[in-house]
Amino acid sequence: MSDIIQLLPDSVANQIAAGEVIQRPASVVKELVENALDAGAHEVHVMVTDAGRTSILVIDDGCGMSATDARLSFERHATSKIRKADDLFDLHTMGFRGEALASIAAVAQVELTTRMAADEVGTVTTIHASRFISQEPVQCAAGSQFKVDNLFYNVPARRKFLKSNATELNNILAAYERIVLVYPDVAFSLHSNGAELLALRPCGLRQRIIDVFGKRLNQELLPVAVDTTLCRISGFVGKPEAAKKKGAHQFFFVNGRYMRHPYFAKAVMAPFERLLPQGEQVPFFIYFDIDPADIDVNIHPTKTEIKFNNEQAIWQILAAAVKEAVGKFNDVPSIDFDTEGKPDIPLFVQGGATSTPSQGVNPRYNPFKDNRGSREASNAGKWEELFPPVGDAETQERSLFDDPGEERTATEDIIEEKSPAHYQYKGRWVMTAVKSGLMVIDQHRAHLRVLYEEYFDKMVHHRWASQSMLFPDIVAYPPAEAEVVRQIIPELREVGFSISDLGGGSFSIDGVPADIEGVDPTTMFREIVAAAKDKTGRPKEEVDAAVALTLARGAAIPQGQVLSNEEMESLVNRLFSCSNVNMTPDGKTILAILRQEEMERLLA
Repeated sequence: MSDIIQLLPDSVANQIAAGEVIQRPASVVKELVENALDAGAHEVHVMVTDAGRTSILVIDDGCGMSATDARLSFERHATSKIRKADDLFDLHTMGFRGEALASIAAVAQVELTTRMAADEVGTVTTIHASRFISQEPVQCAAGSQFKVDNLFYNVPARRKFLKSNATELNNILAAYERIVLVYPDVAFSLHSNGAELLALRPCGLRQRIIDVFGKRLNQELLPVAVDTTLCRISGFVGKPEAAKKKGAHQFFFVNGRYMRHPYFAKAVMAPFERLLPQGEQVPFFIYFDIDPADIDVNIHPTKTEIKFNNEQAIWQILAAAVKEAVGKFNDVPSIDFDTEGKPDIPLFVQGGATSTPSQGVNPRYNPFKDNRGSREASNAGKWEELFPPVGDAETQERSLFDDPGEERTATEDIIEEKSPAHYQYKGRWVMTAVKSGLMVIDQHRAHLRVLYEEYFDKMVHHRWASQSMLFPDIVAYPPAEAEVVRQIIPELREVGFSISDLGGGSFSIDGVPADIEGVDPTTMFREIVAAAKDKTGRPKEEVDAAVALTLARGAAIPQGQVLSNEEMESLVNRLFSCSNVNMTPDGKTILAILRQEEMERLLA
C-alpha cells in the first residue's frame, strides 16, 4: 500500500491560514494598522479603493525595516514581538503570532516600501500570492508603506462571498474606530476612493471619542475611574438619557486591545436596571489595565476574545465603578430658576406672627336638598331605555356564545361575531366579546401592526407625500453611520423624508412624511438609521421593512391613551384587515382569547 500523507506546500498552507486571519478587507486594515502602531508610528494614513477590493494603502512613520527584515516578515511565524512561549503571557504589543503579513501576501498582491531612520536608502519588496517577485533599493521616507492590491484574486470563492462595497466599508470603519479609540495621541486619517472619511489629530481620550462619534455625545458621558490591586479601570459610560434600543456605541479595551465580553457588558448595565426601559442600552467606553500575566489573548487569531484569571472579581469592581459614576450624576441637584406663574410660598420666620387660615362655610347648605328629585323625575317613565328587556339580553348572549363545539378559527369568530361594544382596561388593553369567549387586544401593538402595513404599502407603491419643514433640522453622524444614511436616502425619500447631504457626516432634514404628527422628526430619523444599520447590504425590502417599522413605532397609540368606543371599534376593524392579526412585525403577540369554557371553569 502506497503512502498517502503528504506535506502541503507553503503557498497552500498560507492560504488556509489566511482564512482565519484575513476574512475581509477590514482584517487587512486592522493587521497593518496594528503593525504600524507596534512600530511606534505617530501618524497613520489609510487609503482604500472600492472598499479594499481593489487597493488598500497603509502609510506610517514608524521605525521601518531593513531589507532583510522586509523580506523575512512575509514568512509564516516570523515576528519581532516574542521570542519564546512564555512571552505570550507578557505581551505589550498588538501583534505576536507572525501570521498576518504571510496571510495577506498569500491572497493578494503586496508591495512593501520601507526605510529605517538611520538608513539613507530604503527597499521595496513585491510578493504575489506568497510568491516572491522582486526586492530593490528605493528612495523613500522613513517608515513603512504597505500596498495591497486585488485582495482574494487567487481565491475566487472567498472573493465571491464578500459583501457589497458599502458593507465592507462599514466593516473597515468599525475596525478603524476600535483602533483609534485606544491611541488618542496618534494622528489617523482614512480615505475612501479619494474622499476623506476621518481626519483625527492627537488629543485626549474624551476628545477622541467626540471626534469619532460626534459632539452630541459629549454631554452624555460620565467618567469612570477605579484603581485596585487586580486592575485599573477608566473610561466613560453614558447617562440614562443617552440610552438607545439599537446603535449604542459600546467598547471594551484590555491593555489597548479591543475585546468582546458579554459578561462584563452585563456588569456595566446592572446599575441602569431600574433607570432604563427594557431592551435599551447605554454607550460606554471602558479601558482595563491588567497585568498581562493575568489574561490570555491567544485564543483566536482575531484576538477579540480574552480570558481573565479573576473574572468574577473584575466583574464586581466594574459594576461598582459604574454604579459610583451613575450615583454621582444623580446626586447633583437640579435648580429651577423659572418661577413665573408659580405660587408665592412665604418663608417661615422663627418667632414671627402667624395667622390661622380662613375657611369659607355656607350655612345654608343642606346635603339632603339636591337636584336628585329632578333627575329622577326626568327619567320617570323611561325605565325601558335604561334597562333592556331580559329576553333580549339572553338572546344576545346566546348569539355570541352559541355552538361552542363548532370547529372554526379564532379569526372567523371575531370577524363574524364580534361585539360592537368594547371596554378599555387600564388604558392598555381593548376587551370585546366574540363567539368563542373574551378577546383582549394590546392597543399599542394592534396600532403598530396597522400602521406598519400601511406605511410599507405606501413605500412599495411610492404613494407617500412629503411635508416641508419651516426650519430644517441638522443631524450629524460618525463616518460609519453617515454611509448608512447615504445608502437609505432613496428609501427615506419614498416615505416622505427630504434629506440633503451637507458633507462631513451632516445631513439636513428639510421635509418629513405628511401623515406623521406629534413625532419628533430628528428622533425618528435617528431610530430609522439605527434600524437600517443592521440591514446594510440586504435586499431593499428588508430596509423598507425596517424604515416602516420605525415609523410605525413612533406614530402608534401609546400605552395609557384613553380611547372612545368608536376609536376602539375602528382600531379592531383595521387590525382584522391586516395580513397578520396575531403578531407585530417584530414578533410580539397582539391579542389573546379567553375561552368561554375556561371562564365557566374558573367561576364554577
